[in-house]
Amino acid sequence: MGKKRARVGRALIWLFVIGALLAGVNQYSVHQGEGSWSPQLALDLEGGTQIMLAPLTEEGAQVTSQQLDQAVGIIRQRVNASGISEAEVTTQGGQNIVVSIPGVPDDATRERLQASAQMEFRPVLIVQPAGDGQQPVETELPDDGELLDEDGNPIDLEELFSEDPEGDGTQEDETEGEEPGSAIVNATDTDPSDEPGDEEESPSDEPDSTEEPSEEQEPADASDTAWITEELADEFMAFTCDQVDTTTPLPSDRAVVTCSTDGSIKYILGPVEVWGADISDADVGQASTPQGVPTGAWAVNLEFNSNGTAGFRTVTERITSLEEPRNQFAVVLDNTVLIAPTSNAVITNGQAQITGNFSQELEGAQTLADQLKFGALPIGFQVQSEETISPRLGESQLQAGLIAGLIGLVLVVVYSLFQYRALGMVTVFSLLIAAALTYLVITFLSSTQGYRLSLAGVTGLMVAIGITADSFIVYFERIRDELRDGKTLINAVDSGWQRALRTIVASDVISLLAAVVLYLLAVGNVRGFAFTLGVTTVIDLVIVALFTHPVVQLLARTKFFGGGHPLSGLDPHALGAVYRGRAKFRQPVESGKQARSGKEAVRRQTIAERKLAATKERDS
Repeated sequence: MGKKRARVGRALIWLFVIGALLAGVNQYSVHQGEGSWSPQLALDLEGGTQIMLAPLTEEGAQVTSQQLDQAVGIIRQRVNASGISEAEVTTQGGQNIVVSIPGVPDDATRERLQASAQMEFRPVLIVQPAGDGQQPVETELPDDGELLDEDGNPIDLEELFSEDPEGDGTQEDETEGEEPGSAIVNATDTDPSDEPGDEEESPSDEPDSTEEPSEEQEPADASDTAWITEELADEFMAFTCDQVDTTTPLPSDRAVVTCSTDGSIKYILGPVEVWGADISDADVGQASTPQGVPTGAWAVNLEFNSNGTAGFRTVTERITSLEEPRNQFAVVLDNTVLIAPTSNAVITNGQAQITGNFSQELEGAQTLADQLKFGALPIGFQVQSEETISPRLGESQLQAGLIAGLIGLVLVVVYSLFQYRALGMVTVFSLLIAAALTYLVITFLSSTQGYRLSLAGVTGLMVAIGITADSFIVYFERIRDELRDGKTLINAVDSGWQRALRTIVASDVISLLAAVVLYLLAVGNVRGFAFTLGVTTVIDLVIVALFTHPVVQLLARTKFFGGGHPLSGLDPHALGAVYRGRAKFRQPVESGKQARSGKEAVRRQTIAERKLAATKERDS
């Protein structure tokens, strides 16, 4: 008896701990200013912001349906990666993309949506600091058209592109320290035979670096300094990072001037050699040495498709043996350099690893991986319009749905009290605790994961009332069956629970599997229904195991329930019990209600009971 009471107490304590933990975490989120005690609402209940994206194409060019579908999928991934749920991404007129976001999007979300240009891989030709942060140093262009560094001193192109530069000037290794673009591309499982050898590069393979490049000189490859014409040099020195245009795509077949994303470095980049669409996957993992020993740093792992593998091999074969900064390639997104890692190996199998300043910061590496994975749109887009939209369903529809749910809850309570008398109050309190726990879970997810409750999600919560009530009915009916078989209430509660638990678990597992499959296969608001259905199914198991069963165990020890009071709902006489005490059967009373109960009891006698009764009759 003492052990049973201890188990009952532990179950209730665990339920209290779960509720307190959810409330405490949510309170912490509210205290930090990031959460709220009310769940966030989705687009159909709260309204939000509608952003229309128009494609950037050459004059007269048409966007294909395949390009548009691919762009919709990538933008939807971007929105989901930002933590926004219940957002909608659709097409309009076969040309534009409409993004509907609940509430008011923050600046980071707007930037993520507007970062819709093609991702490009370009070789680096020149790198120059642009100043401190977002305030680049203003430079002047001398009459002779020379390039100036950040201190206003002329840059000698002959020295800049020589294989053995004098002094440390612009040839200082910019991959050291914490400057943007300080990253290294390593080969992953690359054949050692593919590594660059010690042979000197033939002078005939490189352009003549003793003369200043001119526009008449034909570039030999994308890394050739002949791309730097006098006009491009003038543009580079007059260029400031606040002049970067993220709406007009950069030309892919010639060198361009741009800046890093944070505006701290200016670049001259060669033509595009690999497109972002050729990235098949990008994820985060632990960096390792060529011998496979983990370094404890984070790295971004890239995997290219067949086209990207061939193109990236060509790039790394050429730039790996070049001098700084031409041994770097720039990842360009929205006309700005996302990162410009240095290549230290020839990548032949389409699998590369980027390590850099995010070595100890998982968040930075994950952000870069998301940008590489979701940044490869087939076409560029610009924001055509942004407007606030009102809730499509409105308060009246939400109120109607809540009223319908309340009516269903009242009917469940009335049925429980009518069918189970005082025992039905256990159902009422179980539903109230399940509702409180569900509210805490939904609020917690809203505060920490950006979850938003839609009308479909509310529907899932309403359906959960029936699922939870069904579990109680199965349990209570099992107890009644045990009482009809002649067991005492305490024994009936324990044996009834063992038999009912299998049925409850089987039913909830099936509901949970249906919710998971629906969530994985469905899109839009249907996923909101599946999500809340799955959450409430798990909560149903928790409530039945940690509250309903322990409470019934406690009630079975009271005089009111244990003595079989007619209003308890567990009266053996009313249930037609055929057995009271040890091996003692009672005769049904043939009058009125008791007579009907007696007939029911006789009908329910098992074969074993009948044999035992016949044996006792012969012995007497």
